[in-house]
Amino acid sequence: MKRKSFILSLKSLSLTLIIFLVYQGVSRGQMGTPDYRLLNEPVDISEDFRSFENTYYLADSISSFNMKTGRGKLTYSRHEYNTRMAFNNMLGVLEPVEQNEFPAREYEGSPTLSFSIDFVSPRTVRIRAKSGFETQSDDRSLMLVNGEAPDGDIWDYRKTEEGYRYTSKYGTVTITKSPWHIEFRDAKGNLLTKTVHLSDLQKTFTPVLPFSYVRRASDYSRSFNAAFSLSPGERIYGCGESFTELNKRGEKVVLWADDANGTQNESMYKPVPFFMSNKGYGMFMHTSSPITCDFGKYFNGVNSMMIGDSKLDLFVFLGEPKQILDEYTDLTGKADMPPLWSFGFWMSRITYVSEEEGRTVADKLRKNKIPADVIHFDTGWFGTDWRCDYRFAEDRFDDPEGMLSDLKDQGFHVSLWQLPYFTPNNRLFPEIIDKGFYVKNRKGNLPYEDAVLDFSNPKTVEWYQDKIARLLEMGVGAIKVDFGEAAPYKGIYHSGRTGFYEHNLYPLRYNKAATDITKEVTGESIIWARSTWAGSQRYPVHWGGDAANSNTGMASTLRGGLSLGLSGFSFWAHDLGGFVQKAPEDLYRRWTPFGMLTSHTRSHGAPPTEPWAYGEDFMNEFRKADEMRYKLMPYIYAQARHCTKTGLPMVRTLFVEYPNDPGSWRVDDQYMFGSDMLVAPLFESRESRDVYLPPGEWIDYQTGKSYESGWHHINAGDLPIVVLIKEGSVIPHIKLAQSTMNMDWSKLDLVVYSDDKEKTTGKVCLPENNVLHKVTLQKEDGKYELTEDPFPRKVHWNIKSYRDRR
Repeated sequence: MKRKSFILSLKSLSLTLIIFLVYQGVSRGQMGTPDYRLLNEPVDISEDFRSFENTYYLADSISSFNMKTGRGKLTYSRHEYNTRMAFNNMLGVLEPVEQNEFPAREYEGSPTLSFSIDFVSPRTVRIRAKSGFETQSDDRSLMLVNGEAPDGDIWDYRKTEEGYRYTSKYGTVTITKSPWHIEFRDAKGNLLTKTVHLSDLQKTFTPVLPFSYVRRASDYSRSFNAAFSLSPGERIYGCGESFTELNKRGEKVVLWADDANGTQNESMYKPVPFFMSNKGYGMFMHTSSPITCDFGKYFNGVNSMMIGDSKLDLFVFLGEPKQILDEYTDLTGKADMPPLWSFGFWMSRITYVSEEEGRTVADKLRKNKIPADVIHFDTGWFGTDWRCDYRFAEDRFDDPEGMLSDLKDQGFHVSLWQLPYFTPNNRLFPEIIDKGFYVKNRKGNLPYEDAVLDFSNPKTVEWYQDKIARLLEMGVGAIKVDFGEAAPYKGIYHSGRTGFYEHNLYPLRYNKAATDITKEVTGESIIWARSTWAGSQRYPVHWGGDAANSNTGMASTLRGGLSLGLSGFSFWAHDLGGFVQKAPEDLYRRWTPFGMLTSHTRSHGAPPTEPWAYGEDFMNEFRKADEMRYKLMPYIYAQARHCTKTGLPMVRTLFVEYPNDPGSWRVDDQYMFGSDMLVAPLFESRESRDVYLPPGEWIDYQTGKSYESGWHHINAGDLPIVVLIKEGSVIPHIKLAQSTMNMDWSKLDLVVYSDDKEKTTGKVCLPENNVLHKVTLQKEDGKYELTEDPFPRKVHWNIKSYRDRR
């Protein structure tokens, strides 16, 4: 009886615990999620914008405005949440309240605060607003080129009956005084979006927070809710390397750098506070504070950008995707051009641990005629695996400088892994502590057990770059800039700010430090990085993190890459076959050509990753995909150069090239590789797939078969992938070489993908000077000829039809 009673008591206790945990989860708005926080869990600030404890100041009306300078004062009305019950349904609704400060005469109940509008270019508008007194002036921003936005552009302006209107040839911005709105329209007068005022929400019972800022009761800190309208059918893209649905409409996106531990969840290694809409505009939230964007998830007619900063700084871009990306990257920076060798194949695993292994892999690549340009040593080149001290292990690397020299003679550059965290057992740990190069907590101690380098401290950057420089001077080609997503949220940084601002900025500082010293020593702009923030695109290359070895891991990897490309990043890579375990052979076979048709290409992950480890048949197919890439190097290099000038991604969504085609906006499992190649990977173990083709005619790269636009079921060719060329394109090729070092750029093939067009075009860029040229071929007497030679006496052109290439 006692045993039965004891069991019942345990069951009762378990039930009580479950109810408690579920209640706690619900109390945080996370049904079924227990109320706990783990170290470096993403910071979602959305709860602060629906708390009954806080006070909300709703943007109401303009009290003054200078139309010429774009400066004015905006009055905010004070509200708080209260409850309203109807038919057993309780709602939290906003209601006006009186001020609660004493003495009341010292404080504003409905504050009147500064706001401004600036015109950076004919397509770019900047909106700024303050939520209170600021003791610090706007410092130079690491996110912006040269630290600041351009001086500005002059738009035509005039007063209207309700306010003010500014006009450029690309659209209008209208400001109404009361109720306060800022409204954006395109050149045809179509509404793109506008700020949401409380009066706009009177037609719904759903309680929605309009454009406003919140003042927290807990600490009086303030944050903005930049609320803008969404239209029926509107689609949202960008926000960094997001692995969820490509279209963010209907999602809540937390912009907080996080070790995502994979590519199939909602957290991100590479958040970017930028997005674009199919309506014809984009927005950049210029801050490094935590951001939560509700793109119509809670209320589908409102985009709520909940920005942690007490100041709002928002850039709005008008145009189609290419124009928006060009404007955004003019502001935050375009990618440097990586060196030619970086576009070759990178051979890696986790991890090669000795000079002997590195030399053996290099020899096998050459023996098996698998073109490659990089050997990467991951976490095992130190004395102790993962313990980064910037020294080759003496017992396993007899002559590292000699190894680097010999490998270079074979056509290989070497890449080395490192990270910015130092365990107590690391020999560098005492020095980092003694010199104060670490992020501190409120006690001046370590926030974690590891010391995290504080890149906001110039002396830390100098110390770090000295360590990296020694490796580069030895002959190392590139540094893998791993991690960077765990900068302490509550840490105190040398900059004087906490992780509230420095956490998201950390990847940008880290990327910059590694790239700057690489350029200084080698003259080349190349790193291999995982984490980012706005502006990191200036420091290529970034790769997609730790993908699962699965079909869904492969598919979500592409979505992440497409999303990152829509966030201003030209260059991106991923681990062929996935990272976590040994890649299943069939998956690795299908992933390989997908990786070969990405801006940069690396096999990496749990061993084995070497193609010969999977047998001769697999190695032969791998070689064929690799050879395809190396023969396409003139196309890849020219497209890359074009991307550095335009801010376009090498791996891009179809709608970047075809913005007026509704179907192109709905495809997330295909991509354009540059401007002329359409790629459709096989995400399942099949020999064919459905492929959507945008307007025009398309020619299969492997079979030569032609297709009209629309949906087709297409068989893969010799390689397990579908690749098509836009009809009318000229795709430059080069003779196969085992390394880019051995390529002969004085002899190029121009392969014409057309039978009937009078003119065909392509792009060519020679590595010797990086000057991009357009090539045009005119059909005369049934043959295509160059209308003008862009490189007289430098290049021998072999013009051929696509029918003769295969």
